[in-house]
Amino acid sequence: MDLSNVFSLDNKVALITGASKGIGYSIAEVFAAAGAKVVISSRKQDSLDELANKLKAKGYEVCGISCNVGNIEELRSLVDKTVEKYGTIDILVNNAAANPVFGPIHETSTEAFDKIMNVNVKAPFELMKLCFPFLRKSSSPSVINISSIGGISPEAGLGIYSASKAALISMSKGFAKEWGDHKIRVNVICPGLIKTKFSEALWSNEKIMEGMMKMLPIKRIGNPEEIGVMALFLAGNSASYTTGAVLTADGGFTI
Repeated sequence: MDLSNVFSLDNKVALITGASKGIGYSIAEVFAAAGAKVVISSRKQDSLDELANKLKAKGYEVCGISCNVGNIEELRSLVDKTVEKYGTIDILVNNAAANPVFGPIHETSTEAFDKIMNVNVKAPFELMKLCFPFLRKSSSPSVINISSIGGISPEAGLGIYSASKAALISMSKGFAKEWGDHKIRVNVICPGLIKTKFSEALWSNEKIMEGMMKMLPIKRIGNPEEIGVMALFLAGNSASYTTGAVLTADGGFTI
């Protein structure tokens, strides 16, 4: 059996949101190393240009396009600019997320609720629809939505964030069922505690970490690269018969 191309993304175009740091950036680097043409997106163009140049210096094909995913017009522009640059979209990774609060669920403001749902659920919904005309023309289209273990079982202090990630899981399964006829695979990754800026409120809290380590079979924090290689599996031919899957990378937290 020839396994040389199992994890290859040669000539594939990948669009990744929330890609200026952490998990999103790691996915971008892994995809680029696998041969993909990668569009990294986040709010700040200056940061994206700096990161794109850093990856280009390694010989990768990467382009940065700024976008506030909470704005539908900017999402349309992101897709238009991606297609203008590379001609199509083969892989979509919805990684951008928001969580402006950490505390009791009943203290979450309506404004925070709306922001969380808008970025974590509505934005992936809209971007998937916008990418659909291009994904269905691809020879091996793949959508990867980054949820959370909170989407499987709500986390204390992260009630509405957890609810949004549960909604993302359910929505992804709905898309997977309906898009199977178009040969578009839709899968979900649920990271556990990963050492990123986004999760710093958790891993920098000694009390929380002490409790986590007691519960984890693999007693350490995960790193973004471990999510990147899981996304690579889902993006390419290695997962050609996988859709609607919800994969955890959490050190065994959800066992």
